[in-house]
Amino acid sequence: MLIGIVGCGGIAFKKHMPALSKLNDVCEIVAFCDIIEERAQNAAKKFGTANAKVYTDYNQMLLDKKIDVVHVLTPNVSHSQVTVAAFEAGKHVLCEKPMAHCSSDAKKMIEAWKKSGKQFTIGYQNRFRPEVLMLHKACEAGELGDIYYAKAHAIRRRAVPTWGVFPNKALQGGGPLIDIGTHALDITLWMMNNYKPVSVTGSVFYKLGHLQQAVEGNMFGPWNPETYEVEDSAFGMIKMEDGSTIIIEASWAINLLESKEASTTLCGTKAGAEIHSGMSYQTDELIINRGHNGMLTEEHLTKAGAVAYFEGGTGEPGYEEAKYWINAIINGTEPLVKPEQAYVVTRILEAIYKSAETGKEVLLNN
Repeated sequence: MLIGIVGCGGIAFKKHMPALSKLNDVCEIVAFCDIIEERAQNAAKKFGTANAKVYTDYNQMLLDKKIDVVHVLTPNVSHSQVTVAAFEAGKHVLCEKPMAHCSSDAKKMIEAWKKSGKQFTIGYQNRFRPEVLMLHKACEAGELGDIYYAKAHAIRRRAVPTWGVFPNKALQGGGPLIDIGTHALDITLWMMNNYKPVSVTGSVFYKLGHLQQAVEGNMFGPWNPETYEVEDSAFGMIKMEDGSTIIIEASWAINLLESKEASTTLCGTKAGAEIHSGMSYQTDELIINRGHNGMLTEEHLTKAGAVAYFEGGTGEPGYEEAKYWINAIINGTEPLVKPEQAYVVTRILEAIYKSAETGKEVLLNN
């Protein structure tokens, strides 16, 4: 199976290409495209086949009929146009999260996918973490009962990314909500198996990003307040068709002690569950709480390693994601992350931004 990469930035070098290179018995990366040719050349030298080709125009790359699969790893606002073009060229597509920066673009991706007859998935690798998979199995088995309230956590105290285009609103569509909030929301919806939102209320804050004194202690070094365009924190309340409610919290910079990221809190009629993950925790952990034998109990079920958001080694989420994806193509099975699910995540994130802008609740007609 031959793979082409569109976008040779950080996520390509740190997650996708290392993971795919470990699957070289079933796939090879034969094409690399980036608007900065040097980046594509470096990627080809490190991860490509001996005769790998380099492009600066993805349309030219898509003309190669030998390429079976395309990984779209570009800034958020270009996800849709590249993905649609790849489907029209007859390729299977993995697109990095979020699916798109707006629901209209995401809808175009869904329509192109359905016309193509090819496979499609979105890069939510946190589903492949061991404690996340364990909790999902518990939810599927009904161990929590009816999950009627949940929180999606994506809180960093000071971890503003200072590289790439992250602070660029025109290219990313937003800040922490669309970048890391999307992971927490995906995990939460997946646990609840509930993809029918009816209303969204949101608050988005531009409080710390432009303050010079706020850059103190940022784990990635100081950012430039003058060029910081996106929100530094965002919050939303989502009501679902069945009455259940989700709270989402996301920040790159906030004066809050606990940093909890790619995490979820679930409240069910039989039990509750929390995934502890993020900078406030040395290890990722799943905790189930319930009443049992006349007492309130807490079951600490895992002590997994730290979240490897951008790693591609064997057993790590990026590798497991790539392996599952390639096997789905080979065997004609469904990928773990379904496009329709990712589309709902994008609709909700867009609604939070819209609600914050208008000061009104946003109704979603399913």
